Amino acid sequence: MDGQRLARALKPMIRRTIGLFGLITRPMTIGVRVLARDEQGRIFLIRHSYLPGWYLPGGAVDPGETCVRAALRELEEEGGLLAEAPRLFGVYHNARISRRDHVLLYTVERPRPGPVAWKPTAEIREIGFFALEALPEGTSAATRRRLAEVIDGLAPADVW
Repeated sequence: MDGQRLARALKPMIRRTIGLFGLITRPMTIGVRVLARDEQGRIFLIRHSYLPGWYLPGGAVDPGETCVRAALRELEEEGGLLAEAPRLFGVYHNARISRRDHVLLYTVERPRPGPVAWKPTAEIREIGFFALEALPEGTSAATRRRLAEVIDGLAPADVW
């Protein structure tokens, strides 16, 4: 068998091997975001130290952790808020992070302050509840889109 024929014969096997290697070294990742509204219908947003703008609180689901528990943990860690009964609103592909990254959006109503007063951290610089008509300057486009989907009934996108 000459070199070209051998290369053609090995090509499918090489592709499968590379694909399997990718699955092992880059597994799917899952993150959560939480759209929390208070009694007045205001939206809870956070401002990171490492990104410009305002976002819904959230982060990665830790190994062995459920998505619901991750949503509640992130809300407490980033905003000092406690909540119950988060409801799954949608699942989104987050291609900007990775071809394998997905974000689950949860909604919670009337979160309450946790036992420890919130203070700025190295990760989260500011937090606040904002009326829809008074969102802070720099609220991310993805956050605005999620608000339109949840509150205004805009058809949910499949990409974050």
